[in-house]
Parts: sequence; C-alpha cells; structure tokens
Amino acid sequence: MSSEVNPPKSRAKYWIKFAVRALILALVTWGVWRTALNAKGEFIQEGIAWSDLRFGWLALAMLFYLVGMFPSCVFWWQTLRAMGQRPTFTETLRAFYIGHLGKYVPGKALVVVIRTGLIRSDRVDTTVAAASVFVETLTLMAVGAVVAAGILGALLRTQPGFIFLALLLAIGAGVPTYPPLFRWALRFLQVHRANPDIDKAIDGLNAKLMGLGWLLISLGWICFGLSLWSAAKAIPGVALTPTLGDLPLLTASVALAIVAGFLSLLPGGIGVRELIVIPLLEPKFGTVVAIGSAVLLRVSWMAAELLIAGVLYFAVRTPDPASDQDELR
Repeated sequence: MSSEVNPPKSRAKYWIKFAVRALILALVTWGVWRTALNAKGEFIQEGIAWSDLRFGWLALAMLFYLVGMFPSCVFWWQTLRAMGQRPTFTETLRAFYIGHLGKYVPGKALVVVIRTGLIRSDRVDTTVAAASVFVETLTLMAVGAVVAAGILGALLRTQPGFIFLALLLAIGAGVPTYPPLFRWALRFLQVHRANPDIDKAIDGLNAKLMGLGWLLISLGWICFGLSLWSAAKAIPGVALTPTLGDLPLLTASVALAIVAGFLSLLPGGIGVRELIVIPLLEPKFGTVVAIGSAVLLRVSWMAAELLIAGVLYFAVRTPDPASDQDELR
C-alpha cells in the first residue's frame, strides 16, 4: 500500500521544490535586471559612456568587494559552529556568496531563504541557520554604522546630520546583536516551537564570538572603502579623483550608504546608497565623481556577486540533504 502512495507524494514534493526554486531564480533575475537598468539611466544622465570606462579599475573594485565579504563569511561560519552546527567551510562559502543575490528582491527576506536552503543538511538545522544569518547580517551593519560614525565624527564635524544618522543606525543594527538581548528576542518570539533545541543553540552566542565578528568585519569594511576608491578611478575624463589618503572618507561613505540601504529594505539599496555617497563625496571630488562612483560601485558589486555566485553554484557541489533522485524513487 505504501509503495503506491509514496511515489505520487514524492513527485509532488519534487515539483513543489522545483517551482519554489524557479520562483526564486525569477525574482533574483528581475531584481538584478532592474538594478542594471537604473544604473544605465543614471550614467546616461551624466553623459558618461560605458565604452570609455577604465575596466581594469572596475575589475579591481569587484575584487576588493569579494575580499571584503570574506571576513563576514568566516564570522557566519564561526557563528554556526558556536550554535552547535557543523557545516563545512566550503558549504558555508557557497551559501554565503550565492545568498547575497537575494538582496535584489524587495524586503531582502530572500537572502535568508537562499542561504538557509543551501546550508541546511543533517548537520545544520534550518531554524538555527536562519537565526545565524540575522546575527551575521546585523553585526555587519552595526560595525559599518560604528565605523562610519567614528570616521565622520573625526573628518566632517561640519555635517552633524550624517554623524547622527550613523549613530542611530549603529544602535538600530547593533543592539539586537547584543548576545543576551538576541537570546531573549528568540525566546520571546517562541522560536523553540520550530526547533526545541534552539535555546541550547543560542547559548553559544557570547561576547567572545561577537568580539571576533567585530574585528573581522572591520577589516571587511576597509576593503569596501578600497572598492569605492577603485570605482572612482574607473571614471574617465575627470581631473580630481580620490587617492588612498582619502580611504577613511571613502570607507565611512560606503559604510553609511550600505547600512542605510539595508535598513531601507529597498532592493539592493537602490537610490538610498546614492543619497548618502553623493553628498559626502561631492564637496571634495565634484558631482561627476560622486555620482559616477556611486553608480559604478553598485554595478561592480552586482557583477561580482553574479560572477562568484555562478562559479560557486556550478563548480562547487555540496551534498543535498534530500536529493531529488531519492525523492523520485
């Protein structure tokens, strides 16, 4: 009797999973395409031809971005392990970079869906994995906001509005990552109903882990500043572009822009990033460099994410916890 019932159920489960994956792919494709069209329109308005860009500098901007993401990946892996999970680093790396494509979909919840879907296995619980994504992401944003507030407070005391914004964002993103508060929040939300062992898992979130995260992610934000520097260097025909001596301002600008874009919940922080980067860079480097570097930063980061996601998805295969072939048997 069971042999007659299970195959239809297995086939239905397979096609449901296939439909969900197709929907995720469609949403990500739409988000990326929309971002690309928006960037193209902004460049046309500024009279900058794509063919004149210095693509070597754009490639360097992509590289700095991917390197800057790596410390956050390491921190996420350490967070998973601290919460009692045992993913391999390769599995974590693959899920982390591919998952970033979800941010181009409104609400950004798809980031959590993609990451947890790729990392889950008999060694990684889905609920714990989802909680760990929030820990890593909020820590990234908290560190970025604090870095921005500190640098802007030292460099741009004449613009207290940006300093206040950075401090506000640091509180908004950082307070939830305070280990006792985060543990309380998960218990308040009764996450243990989805996973009775979640209380034991979140006990692994401690000050030592968070200190490691802040140290690693701070290095990542410096790389993001270097990425903005490279993006500015890619703009042709301008007399004044940033130098490495401007790295503190560039790091603060990109940090504040990314945190504000993240908390806006807009796909890829469209529009919000520019509202931060342009007024911070324009007084020193001019309108063309300010707008051009903001647009090129977004384009180069999106290209880097697509490239690394494609490489990791097709070149790095990880065991499927419930393979489709098994389900169709």
